[in-house]
Amino acid sequence: MASFISTLLFLFMVAASISPAISQSSEPTEPMCYDWGEFNDGAVSVIEGEAGWMSCPLFSHPSVYNYTSTQSAGHNLFWYRLPEGHDLEQPITYSLRLSKDRERLWLQPAHATDSGQYICMLRNKSSCSKIAMRLKVLQHDEVIQGPSCPPLATVAPAQVVIPQQEGKILNCPNLQDATKMADSKPTVTWYHVKKDGLTCDRYPFWSPNRQQKEASLQVYVMMDSYQGLYYCTVRYLRRGQVLNFTRSINVTVVYPSSVPKEPSILNPTWDQVFTVKRDTKVRLVCRGLFPYLNSSWEIWWTVDGKTLDKLTDHRFSKVNRQVKYDYGDRIEESVLLIQDFQAEDLSREYNCSVRNDRGFETRRAQLKEEVSLPSVELGCGLGVTLLLMLLLFVLYHVFWLELLLLYRSWFGTDERHTDDKEYDVYISYARNSEEEQFVLSTLRRVLENELGYSVCIFDRDSLPGGTITDETLSFVARSRRLLVVLSPGYASQGSQALLELKAGIDGMALGGHLRVILVQYKPVHRQGWVRELRRARVALALVRWQGDKSKELSSRFWKRLRVELPVRRLSSREVEGSSKEVALMRLMSQNSTNSQTGLISSTVKNH
Repeated sequence: MASFISTLLFLFMVAASISPAISQSSEPTEPMCYDWGEFNDGAVSVIEGEAGWMSCPLFSHPSVYNYTSTQSAGHNLFWYRLPEGHDLEQPITYSLRLSKDRERLWLQPAHATDSGQYICMLRNKSSCSKIAMRLKVLQHDEVIQGPSCPPLATVAPAQVVIPQQEGKILNCPNLQDATKMADSKPTVTWYHVKKDGLTCDRYPFWSPNRQQKEASLQVYVMMDSYQGLYYCTVRYLRRGQVLNFTRSINVTVVYPSSVPKEPSILNPTWDQVFTVKRDTKVRLVCRGLFPYLNSSWEIWWTVDGKTLDKLTDHRFSKVNRQVKYDYGDRIEESVLLIQDFQAEDLSREYNCSVRNDRGFETRRAQLKEEVSLPSVELGCGLGVTLLLMLLLFVLYHVFWLELLLLYRSWFGTDERHTDDKEYDVYISYARNSEEEQFVLSTLRRVLENELGYSVCIFDRDSLPGGTITDETLSFVARSRRLLVVLSPGYASQGSQALLELKAGIDGMALGGHLRVILVQYKPVHRQGWVRELRRARVALALVRWQGDKSKELSSRFWKRLRVELPVRRLSSREVEGSSKEVALMRLMSQNSTNSQTGLISSTVKNH
């Protein structure tokens, strides 16, 4: 707005300089008055009962108009008021309360009826210019902020900066203007607004570091708690009437003057590299630290030594913002934006620079092109890999027994070629009709006839007349596996089964050439187990017989048992008997199930 008024006033002076030539060709008339409208920088506010004034906006730029030069040129300043509901401005009648002092119109004091629009007009016989402004008279209840604070100042606060541990004198704004109008020396009262913003400390502040010297407030040692808003109320006597007005000063603390004030670049660092990608929008971030100085500062980018406003390529732009403000020190950020980054942009030189009145620094941004990965192909490859891994996990989880048996049949070592044992399996069981029937008709038959193992059963293979203990120990020692059929009657004290169990555990513990296999034919309560059985159960796996579900050779019972038994290379008959496992590994062929079922049924029938 200020620059607009300056331009208009300049045009007005040019027009005024040619006006005499125009008037020579016609009769002298009232000069045309240039109306610049209403001043839009805000209405002037005055508190009712306080002193206040309005300054003519035509003199806001002395380089165009100043009061002394206009008076020398024969221009006079007139004030008018436009009452509410009227179209014609009326001249102001000056009095003791309303008076003019140079470019100001004083109200001493202001009344509520003074609110409205005012026009200041500068004119002589040949030219005229006027501009309007508004006056708002505030009531006391609109500006009172607390019982211990003065009314709010109606003028924007003055800004004062004081470094830490340093001092400064605070002078009340407009005090000299009141001094010229007063009949005696004005008095000033100082207030400091507390952190709550509602209550104030009135001088004295109970601090030796802040003292009032006549009308001024002297701050000797600035501290963080001293910053904030200060009010000064000016009282003066004019023609027997006590008048007052309030002004404010916003005091800010900054870092001491003794600290370095040169600017520095925080980002990019010396070893920082920006990764960029072609055909994308690239952002290069520069951050600069500017210590407090009462002077200008600047942060900018250059591309190949040219500022952005001098580049013909409109793909380059920048965005600036303040990142942090700390006791006067500011961190400013400038982001260089490169639209549609191309390969030739990698060879350009990008420099970020900072400057203030104390120094200058610049730093080059290093760029590296991001390697573009085939995202679609990579994603598909990872997806297929994960799917295969999941499929293999499911297959292993479901068919791990089949896989293990197949591996053993191909790569396992046949123990018949590595030891001198006579039997593959020695079966230990409780001597009663039910367990004996299970051992002879099921275990022995499948192990010998279907799986091809050599089985030792004491009651069948021992010779008459021998010692039970010696023959039992001999049979166990000559066997590769001890198969223990667990049932509620097994391992009772003094039984042969307990002797066989002890012999097997001792052989497994001492030589390691014998392994014990536990087959649970019927559930056994743990409190009925002997000590040797409890020790074996902790160290050995337990294969459970599940009745009719376990009769088929393809059942989980026989697969689990075969894993514990010695490895046998498959003969033609064994291949036929194990076709179920091979078929499962070959995507579960349906024909294998029928052939295996027929084989088992035929065997049971013949037996």
